[in-house]
Order: sequence, then structure tokens, then C-alpha cells
Amino acid sequence: QVQLVESGGGLVQAGGSLRLSCTASGRTFSSYAMGWLRQAPGKEREFVAAISRSGGSTYYADSVNGRFTISRDNAKNTVYLQMNSLKPEDTAVYYCATPRTVVFGTSPDDFGYWGQGTQVTVSS
Repeated sequence: QVQLVESGGGLVQAGGSLRLSCTASGRTFSSYAMGWLRQAPGKEREFVAAISRSGGSTYYADSVNGRFTISRDNAKNTVYLQMNSLKPEDTAVYYCATPRTVVFGTSPDDFGYWGQGTQVTVSS
């Protein structure tokens, strides 16, 4: 059974930084892409960033490109999301997710396993 556990959320002022972590268990971590998605109050869940199995390829939503960095440590079964220059509109619950198969996309429907989420609140 795949389990994903996020940590690192919190309250930060606009312009500040946070780093989210997600530790996975239950299958071979290095065989699957990983992603971060978020859901703000009253809005649908949206893609934020994804990283390939090896970490050699990364993908970002336009809204976070240049401010957020996704990375992974396959030896630690952990994926990270470094968030810089945070804005109030980044406020959301952030989810770590991974696809069920080795094929993946950037739609929320492409991710089959999800963590419980961690709250990120950016004050103005």
C-alpha cells in the first residue's frame, strides 16, 4: 500500500519561503514520478509541479514557475517543494501525489495516490 506523508506547511508572510517534504513508502520510490498539487478554498485541485523518476525532468504550473522548485532524493524516498517569493494567492492545502503507473501527466486525474495534505497560508 502506497503511503505519502507531507510536512513543512505553515504560516508565512508574503515574500517569504517554505519547504515542503513528502516521504513515500509502499513501493519502489525511484520507479515513479512525483508531484505536488494544491487546493485553495472554493477552488478545484490544481497541478503545481512534478518531477520524473530520476529527477532529470521537472514540470511547473505557469503560476509558480520561477518561484517554486521541486526536487527528490531517491535514497530517502522523499520529494521536496521549495517555495520562494510566496504570494497570498499561494494559500492552499498542498498535496503530494504520485501516479499509479510509470506513465504520468500533469492533470490531477493522472495521480492515483495522495497524501493527507499540508496547509500553507501566506499573509499579506
